[in-house]
Amino acid sequence: MPQTLPEFKRFAHGVRSGNVTILDEKTIYIPNLHYDGEGPDAFFWVGNGTSPNPEGIKVANEVGSFDLLRSYHGEDIEIQLPGDFTIHDIEYLSIWCIRYRENFGHVIIPKNLQVPPALGQTKLTPPWWYFPTVPPRLPKVQDPVEPPTFSSCLEFLDGKLQVSWAPDTESVIIKLSGRIKDNQYMAFGLSGAEDRSQMINGDVTVAFHDVETQQFVAEDYFLQAKSQCDGVNGVCPDRRLGGSNDVIVLGGRRHNGITTIIYRKNIENLDSRLDRPISTTGYANMIAAIGPLNQRKEANYHGGDRTGPDEIRRINFFQRDVLGCPVPLDKDIDAISEKGEIAPEMKKLKPWDPMVLKNVDVFHVKIGPTGGDRGYTAITGNPSWGLAFYVNDYLIPELVLERGKTYTFVVETGNDQTNPAEYHPFYITDSEEGGLGQNSDAQQVAYAGVAVVDGQYVPTAAGRHCRYVVGPNSKPELYSRFEDYFKTLTLECKDGNPHYLTFTVPANAPDELYYQCYTHTSLGWKIHIVDDHSGHHQFTGHAGAERAAQHSGASSLCLSSIIFLIFVRMWC
Repeated sequence: MPQTLPEFKRFAHGVRSGNVTILDEKTIYIPNLHYDGEGPDAFFWVGNGTSPNPEGIKVANEVGSFDLLRSYHGEDIEIQLPGDFTIHDIEYLSIWCIRYRENFGHVIIPKNLQVPPALGQTKLTPPWWYFPTVPPRLPKVQDPVEPPTFSSCLEFLDGKLQVSWAPDTESVIIKLSGRIKDNQYMAFGLSGAEDRSQMINGDVTVAFHDVETQQFVAEDYFLQAKSQCDGVNGVCPDRRLGGSNDVIVLGGRRHNGITTIIYRKNIENLDSRLDRPISTTGYANMIAAIGPLNQRKEANYHGGDRTGPDEIRRINFFQRDVLGCPVPLDKDIDAISEKGEIAPEMKKLKPWDPMVLKNVDVFHVKIGPTGGDRGYTAITGNPSWGLAFYVNDYLIPELVLERGKTYTFVVETGNDQTNPAEYHPFYITDSEEGGLGQNSDAQQVAYAGVAVVDGQYVPTAAGRHCRYVVGPNSKPELYSRFEDYFKTLTLECKDGNPHYLTFTVPANAPDELYYQCYTHTSLGWKIHIVDDHSGHHQFTGHAGAERAAQHSGASSLCLSSIIFLIFVRMWC
């Protein structure tokens, strides 16, 4: 009979698994496999010895390929030993980096295991389980097995997202079909409150198609706060909070503007801190959203595409024949009509003209909305969290500063370290992305707003929280000019004082810098550095100095201009 072994020992690159099972003399079953895919020369590797060593041999992956190992996010796979090798010929199975002779994780294979012969009778995984995203990875199978039949379906988000489900004994198989664009995600899961729709404390799955790797991804998330994940708090994948991704991707498809992803989620609570159990006897309140991915390919702010607090959506996952989807999305018409015109929901809005502030000495920095499809992302080309810096009442204007001159930034972007949604320290950097507090894989030069205390980088420019709040008419698609949209916003400020940051532009400063948030990425934008304003510097966009001049000057100054290099060690 098959023999169960311990899980993979954990050494590097996030390798871990459930208990490994030897199904027969040639077949090894690895459940809940995790590996970040970042090893430069990593393969499944078997051999002899008390621990993995360079004398082993490669083993093909779950689809019979000897390509470099991709990332795994809690998947159950089976691999076959090559050639005439059997389980009796090896003493370990490892994920091994050949180039650097490094063992990322392994399991020891005991001697004299009593397992069935390799006749193929023990294979567990149906072909659709691996649902390849590129043709070369199609598994070779003899007996096709159909994917599960989904008899129940409900619509969310005004029909943009459809959720189908099929219960199993220990899990539920869920199919998400969403009208989403490249670099967008669809999220679905359990509400953070039993009696209503609530984001905070929600346990959701974020699913998307990775355009770069051509893989379908489903990631387990815990929603701690309405803020970007900083590795400790916010909208975070479980794995960034010390947990694991307990969602298993079974398949995916992209067709006619619709992304469909099938995944399996366990019924029982796997991590009491981050996961919530699925009820087997009654209804559960569910939440859903669609939004953009950030540079880390994690969920950013969803905007208006989400279940609201007054929208009660309940599902009994063991109730069959729930017919809540009149027209299945995954059989919908193409995004291109018969006349070749783009369907209305796919048309792109014209971005607002970027603003340029020059001949200004005092800048007032606050927080506000990103302006939907006309605002931050459309202007910068970068995904946003849903919040952005407003400078002198403009959404992320480009600033023009002169070398050798001193400027004052009146910062009111939030200083409550206990609430990440209201803590956005301001700093000046050469990084287009920012987020120095969570960015540990790149080099940055920080020019102001950060100090070094006891060898640690500490943000210094955090004042009270002042935020422009949207109103009932704050719909960016209705306004071709930012000025008209801005009139629909209301400024709300918490008690406290601003922080006054002074910055003297160094003579050797590069021609382009950025103002950004220390704790979160992509809230600010460009600073153009010039030798003097009298030159013929050409910057696209409207000049906004007139409104800037209406702001009062700083009443007191706190000299905190610091220049230092930040070197972050980069690992293999």
